Amino acid sequence: MKREIDRCLEILEKGGTILYPTDTVWGIGCDATNPAAVESIYRIKKRMESKSMIILLDHEKRLPDYVVAVPELAWDLIKSVDTPLTIIYPKAKNLASNVIAEDGSIAIRIVNHEFCRKLIKAYGKPIVSTSANVSGDPPPKVFNNISAYIIKQVDYTVHLYQAELQQVKPSRIIKLNENGEFRIIRK
Repeated sequence: MKREIDRCLEILEKGGTILYPTDTVWGIGCDATNPAAVESIYRIKKRMESKSMIILLDHEKRLPDYVVAVPELAWDLIKSVDTPLTIIYPKAKNLASNVIAEDGSIAIRIVNHEFCRKLIKAYGKPIVSTSANVSGDPPPKVFNNISAYIIKQVDYTVHLYQAELQQVKPSRIIKLNENGEFRIIRK
């Protein structure tokens, strides 16, 4: 695992893209603070920049580094869920502008996957996570279903977990506003 993490770190530090396993589906990722790297993912996915992406963090204590104010409800949700949960927070900060939604919000998931946690912790910055497919196509359920196009477009593909079945369901998404009120975006 260390060799794979080290290789990913090299790619991320150079502004490259990776194809990697997450706690939901296989993802395409990059440094979430690097606008050129984020632009590469939009190009690979053939996705409009108006559709923002999720970023991953290794621990909830890092949320204040990327969100102006973390609503109290967010802490309760993070502690109480046992399945992957993405929370959309108002007022993102310290991130590439093209990863932030037009309304200034950012979608963040605290990962519960050994490889992801170790990678993000070692990198020290959030990593973009978007499903490993062209925009509009269904996300692949297993690594072997990822298109050759996607694999050729990224700078590095992680060699771990490729034979394993990942949880094939994207995370639940809840959007919080500054008052702590919420709306369920995806169950």
